Amino acid sequence: MNYQQTIEFLYSQLPMFSKVGASALKNDLLNIRELCGILDHPEQKFPSVHIAGTNGKGSTSHMLSAILQQAGYKTGLYTSPHLHDFRERIKVNGEMIPEEEVVRFTEQMKGHIETIQPSFFELTVAMAFEYFAQQKVDIAIIETGLGGRLDSTNIISPLLSVITNISYDHMNILGDTLQQIAFEKAGIIKPDTPVVISETQPESMRVFQEAADKRNAPIRFADKEYRIIYRQPAADTLHLSVEYIPTADVEPYLLDLPGHYQEKNLIGVLAAMEVLQLKGFPVPQEMIRAALANVKRLTGLGGRWEVIATKPYTVLDVGHNEAGIRAIMEQLALVSYRKLHIVTGFVKDKDVAASLRQLPQDATYYFTKAQIPRAMHETDLLKLAGEAGLSGLSYPDVPTAYAAAQAAAADEDMILVCGSVFIVGDMPANSGRI
Repeated sequence: MNYQQTIEFLYSQLPMFSKVGASALKNDLLNIRELCGILDHPEQKFPSVHIAGTNGKGSTSHMLSAILQQAGYKTGLYTSPHLHDFRERIKVNGEMIPEEEVVRFTEQMKGHIETIQPSFFELTVAMAFEYFAQQKVDIAIIETGLGGRLDSTNIISPLLSVITNISYDHMNILGDTLQQIAFEKAGIIKPDTPVVISETQPESMRVFQEAADKRNAPIRFADKEYRIIYRQPAADTLHLSVEYIPTADVEPYLLDLPGHYQEKNLIGVLAAMEVLQLKGFPVPQEMIRAALANVKRLTGLGGRWEVIATKPYTVLDVGHNEAGIRAIMEQLALVSYRKLHIVTGFVKDKDVAASLRQLPQDATYYFTKAQIPRAMHETDLLKLAGEAGLSGLSYPDVPTAYAAAQAAAADEDMILVCGSVFIVGDMPANSGRI
């Protein structure tokens, strides 16, 4: 098989959560353990950092990877889902896994795929672990898929665990209370292994503290140690001054991720780096600053308040649940424009009504769907949005919806594309990126 045939095989043969939803999930770690056993346990052959959370875990993973790369460490990065290319999920020093490696691994495992019948995610995790071991990375940043306790990534023994936050998402899988969701995320806390909590939340604080105490894991709440004392947002950057509370020392940072919501992620990253320095990964402060100003260039991160055009001002953001949309709205309040056009779509197993309630009623909407089975049909979304007081038209796919928004928008207007990772991923390649 060539690369394209291999990808088609993986998509068609293996159940994929992003396409079909909960039916693709396995409620145990048996398959990933068996796959890694066949591969001689690659997950044990490199140091790692494990990252979970409802929102922010992708940005946090990419920030940490950028810092470690900048400092000269050969750094693996595993994230999901991807926006445009499957290989975005598996990177070393910001470079995607080569196509031939994807083909080789799949051919090697084909017989085992037939007998074990893993999910798409399980096989992808095994591929990442094997590639990182083969590349002899100095350290790997591993992002969970969803949850934590039963996530396929949760067979590693990391140097450090990071939990960004919790909010309502995947309730049909993780539970319908914040405490239940926190319990699933807390599953990545390992015995005698430090854990950093990026954001202190009353609903989760006790759950995380109890899990850490039970496993003798040192726990740090990052926002008890660091606080933002100055912020200056711009179109594509964010200037921040951060105080380290115990000493009152202040450090300035320039982020190339301009979203207001990156403040919470940055604080978690700084606390995580403090732990990693003690674990044998020293990084000078000037390298931390340089990396944070160049996260996109170093890691290839996209879709986080990503400005792709200025006339009209056009932004892509993968925020896809109630808390994520609320964070986008906080950022939107910092922007000046004449009229707002929002291209949006959601997957139907989310609480779409709750997300729609966060959106402004004075915008013009272009309701659409990503080309996956989980996508909510655009006419169903139009009806639900009408109940939330939002008005617009429906379109069968993202390129058509985006073209309609471009045709209607004046230079002084703004176009926002949000609602789902898959909506952003379906944006046309020639969509005017600057």
